[in-house]
Amino acid sequence: MTQSPLTITTTSAEASEALSRALAAVLQPGDCLLFSGPIGAGKTHICRHIIQALLDVPEDVPSPTFTLVQTYESRAGEIWHADLYRLTDPDELQELGLIDAYTSAICLIEWPDRLGDSAPADALHIDIRPAEDAEQTRHLLFEWKDQKWSNRLENLTHA
Repeated sequence: MTQSPLTITTTSAEASEALSRALAAVLQPGDCLLFSGPIGAGKTHICRHIIQALLDVPEDVPSPTFTLVQTYESRAGEIWHADLYRLTDPDELQELGLIDAYTSAICLIEWPDRLGDSAPADALHIDIRPAEDAEQTRHLLFEWKDQKWSNRLENLTHA
């Protein structure tokens, strides 16, 4: 059983994509993943490949930086991809409908600090940090409180 926290380092875009596919394989409606890290860390890259891994028909997955939320229908259920960077007040979350999606959709949320107290307690937190000495290398720190993630993340260490 995998324990929180879990650190995984990827050394290429392809390795990050493989990790995304492995993570996508264990997601279910009601799961919420919170992605933090500096601009350019790879949050959208990971989210994009999780979404593409779950789509039956490939489609473009743009960053939701300007729309705030993009939704997708997938074989695993509805996916909500949110980029909250431009959110100025947590009260705006109600207008987006994001909080309602927590229980029925797979939610991938970038910039979760903008959620305030509205982050789900059972979310998987993923902090992405680029390595200072290698352009493609990323250090991903996975943290969780809900035990469901301990078993589900076993396959990530073999991705």
